[in-house]
Amino acid sequence: MSLLELDIARDAHPVDVIEHVAHTHDWSFERTGDDEIAISVAGTWTDYHVSFSWMEEFEALHVACAFDLKVPESRALEVMRLLSLINEQMLFGHFDLWEQEGAIMFRQALLLSGGVEPTNQQVEVLLNSALEACECYFQAFQFVLWSGSSARDALNSVLFETYGTA
Repeated sequence: MSLLELDIARDAHPVDVIEHVAHTHDWSFERTGDDEIAISVAGTWTDYHVSFSWMEEFEALHVACAFDLKVPESRALEVMRLLSLINEQMLFGHFDLWEQEGAIMFRQALLLSGGVEPTNQQVEVLLNSALEACECYFQAFQFVLWSGSSARDALNSVLFETYGTA
């Protein structure tokens, strides 16, 4: 019998932990099934739609964070260039373009092999890392989509360092 075939009992369903964290923080959420929960989070630039999914066969907690920007076919190639430039810089997670929906989303997974239980802190870190990535690069996507900027120019415009206060 391979290790992947073992049936491991967990004390709590991983999505139950996320629901507890969302409830504790008064985040708006909807439990869409035993293995899924959707959370709405207001960001600086837009509202984010965060979906957590428990993937039993991989023992992984998957997070996807999308925002309301639709990519028209005419800008898809430049958005893919931007995705490539951004993903080169990512240590954890990555951005994807779901072409059929024209949606951009950040995705990441937390592996919980062998029956490991997720902690409240891990869930918060997973959510915060997704939101921070989206907040960091949202304007670059806007520049490519709305102003017709090149991927390189859009990325350079959001990555400059600001010193001091106004």
